[in-house]
Amino acid sequence: MRIGVDLGGTKIEGILLAPNGGVIEKIRVDTPAEKYSDTVEALCQVVEELQQKAPLAQCTVGIGTPGALSTKNENNIELMKNCNSICLNGEPLKLDIEKRLGYETRVENDANCFALSEACYGAARSAKTVFGVILGTGTGGGIVIDKRLHTGPNSIAGEWGHNCIPSSVRKLIAEDRPCYCGRQNCNETVLSGRGLRQTHFEESGVELEATEIARLATSGDSRAYKTIQTYCEQLARCLSSVVNFFDPEMIVLGGGLSNIEQLYVQVPDLMREHVFTENMLTELSAPQFGDASGAIGAACLWPLD
Repeated sequence: MRIGVDLGGTKIEGILLAPNGGVIEKIRVDTPAEKYSDTVEALCQVVEELQQKAPLAQCTVGIGTPGALSTKNENNIELMKNCNSICLNGEPLKLDIEKRLGYETRVENDANCFALSEACYGAARSAKTVFGVILGTGTGGGIVIDKRLHTGPNSIAGEWGHNCIPSSVRKLIAEDRPCYCGRQNCNETVLSGRGLRQTHFEESGVELEATEIARLATSGDSRAYKTIQTYCEQLARCLSSVVNFFDPEMIVLGGGLSNIEQLYVQVPDLMREHVFTENMLTELSAPQFGDASGAIGAACLWPLD
């Protein structure tokens, strides 16, 4: 059995995962997000409680985080970066957890954990190559090959959210969009919830949350429907770039915007126009797991073998 922990900004969820992908135990506690040391302690307590519930030997532990580990600094230590839980940024989270627990753990970005969970036990379990996409507050991704996560020497494989949008997508927006990363016109600026809101405002002059735009689109509101149509075009053209350079068997969408049903109907057909092949075989799928994806994927950071 393996332990997986999803460290979120508001909750810490830990699971005990059976070899067949079944969740044997689940623990969820609030994240004491304002103080780093309290966050580390709460996470380790969840792990220790799950270890006690394991029927046999000590389990391996994987942890999914809202940010990522930097490359090692001059002291050979990996620090956290890009976390929306601000207290984690600049801290040696992996090292401090291992000191507290007394054994090795594995730590990865939550988008990578999402991709891994769907590739190992979810919608893409029969696929050899998988691209997992997060469409939510931000836009992230992860690459899984033969049930194993591919991260690359810079630990940024799959971070397509900060690739520049194709020129054909730039034509679909009114003006350049700055991204929090310091660049402009990243994929995230059109595909995130914030990007969808901005597109709707540009097309209708009305400010609405992404979930409300999606709801109105399905209930017959013409302006919201047009915005979702534009979003489908944007997503199709951005994903086409992924297919052209990685050619995955399956793309699985996650995050809040993955609940928009029109994406699965329209985006595959729209992609075919932009993919460099006569017959695109890549499948687009909704996720199988809900908010358990992060913890399941974190457990899978340790392969069964």
